[in-house]
Amino acid sequence: KTGVGMMECKKALVTANGDMEAAIEALRKAGQAKAVKKGDRIAAEGLVTIALSPDQLTGVIVETNCETDFVGREARFREFCKNVAATALNKQSENIADDLEDDRLALVSQIGENINIRRITIVKADAGGVVVPYLHGADAEFSRIGVLVAVNPGNADLARDIAMHIAAMKPEYLSEADIPKDRLAKEKEILMAQAKEANAGKPEEILEKIITGRLNKFMQEVTLLGQPFVKDPDQTVAKLLKSANTNVTNYVRYEVGEGIEKKVDDFVNEVMSQVKS
Repeated sequence: KTGVGMMECKKALVTANGDMEAAIEALRKAGQAKAVKKGDRIAAEGLVTIALSPDQLTGVIVETNCETDFVGREARFREFCKNVAATALNKQSENIADDLEDDRLALVSQIGENINIRRITIVKADAGGVVVPYLHGADAEFSRIGVLVAVNPGNADLARDIAMHIAAMKPEYLSEADIPKDRLAKEKEILMAQAKEANAGKPEEILEKIITGRLNKFMQEVTLLGQPFVKDPDQTVAKLLKSANTNVTNYVRYEVGEGIEKKVDDFVNEVMSQVKS
């Protein structure tokens, strides 16, 4: 009932004078206290999970974190990850952490690691379109890298190729229009400084031409539509989509732990912290 070890259950039962319900309640309270204590530990491992509606018009992608890759392979953790994705899809909401907080705390108590539902994104396709998932690797349900892509008109085979491209090439934006103006301004500032240093004494108009070329190259590199298609580098993704008469309307790419600053401890300290907890 509790997922706690036999010795802890026995101690709780003795303390509760054989009262099963009281023992279970005590174990749950103790487990929640442990979970709270573990809450400030960095969880940068974990899994990406995807859930898709039967009509393929809605997809949910979730990153759930744990502390070690060992727990990432644990059946109870994986079941929790699937439940998070299924719940988000069922409720059509990215804000379902509170609904699963009791389950999360119970799992932290059972497994002994901090576990976080880090992020959830819902991707939708318009009527006539399709949402296609991609999880990198041989596992059909879990991965460290996952992608959802929506295309319209629907073309599932092409969408899967695009999703694989996104997984490999990590485009930051769909198109040039999606790049924030401040990001472009900063990049232009950097390119100008580099151009002036490498081309000292050259006229301003020459520097502008150099910068324009490099800025265009930058925009191609960071946008999905501007990138050379990974399976056929002679054409861009934009050209591929045009020839197939379809469009990418939205996409999202998750990679486990991206953006999380991992704390580096020596092995002795790590073991001691586990013993103390």
